[in-house]
Amino acid sequence: MAGCLRASSATCILVLFVVFGISYAAKDILVGGKVDAWKVPSSPSDSLNKWAERARFQVGDRLVWKYDGGKDSVLEVNKEDYGNCNTSNPIKKFNGGNTKVELDHPGPFYFISGAKGSCEQGEKLHVVGCTCTFTGTYTCTFSCSLLFLGFEDDHTPAPAVAPSSGGANALESGSLMTLIGVFAMWVF
Repeated sequence: MAGCLRASSATCILVLFVVFGISYAAKDILVGGKVDAWKVPSSPSDSLNKWAERARFQVGDRLVWKYDGGKDSVLEVNKEDYGNCNTSNPIKKFNGGNTKVELDHPGPFYFISGAKGSCEQGEKLHVVGCTCTFTGTYTCTFSCSLLFLGFEDDHTPAPAVAPSSGGANALESGSLMTLIGVFAMWVF
């Protein structure tokens, strides 16, 4: 600690970030958390959007679907086509059975099944890509624009921004940020 007292404030903070590994590494996220999740849900509580409500998706993450490419596909669509289950005008279409889509910008992403009638039965997914914004010397705020959160026009809740289970990065830990804040106050 004495060495930090003799070093500049910026150096101390840089050392803290390096020591605690405060960075975000994009990750591959298996949709639904299992290989056979891209299917018509057995009940509303089994929907992929319920799964997505319990996860945090960062810009740079890659969603991974595993499915039978001979029977189904994944369509990335706009919000309106998502709500109407319109398969005729996708932004992107994937049908290889092993699909990987990078969340390349902040904001909402909408996916529906390309199999006839499956979207109408609930085979669809809405996620929000969030970003980490450094808000000051010691803090980082994970944010999703308020425009992307809350209720959809069809009164379906949008995915919540919640900590992910397992593999959470250091910035998602409130206790780590508290520890860094206390240390910073003590040093300065």
